[in-house]
Amino acid sequence: MLRDLGYAVLEAGHPDEAERILRDEARIDLLFTDVVLPGRSGRVLAQQAQELRPGLPVLYTTGYSRNAIVHQGRLDADVNLITKPFTFEQLAEKIRNILDHIRR
Repeated sequence: MLRDLGYAVLEAGHPDEAERILRDEARIDLLFTDVVLPGRSGRVLAQQAQELRPGLPVLYTTGYSRNAIVHQGRLDADVNLITKPFTFEQLAEKIRNILDHIRR
């Protein structure tokens, strides 16, 4: 879907591979990660990514109920989330909003 939207995509099959990409690639505008990953959580990966690239925006996705990842009924203030299943249009809007917000 991201490629169909015109974005260049660097794909990782495992969090360790994602971390290598985050260390080695020159430009990354957004980390799009599932909440549940093999070996570590998407939140841990995002924290590591933001240590390597301060200010890097993160978009989480999950097939779990939104209630499974909220704290006291709310997502953390800095969390961008799109729940599965999502449409092409929903993904496009969510990513555009995140990228536009950081460019202001």
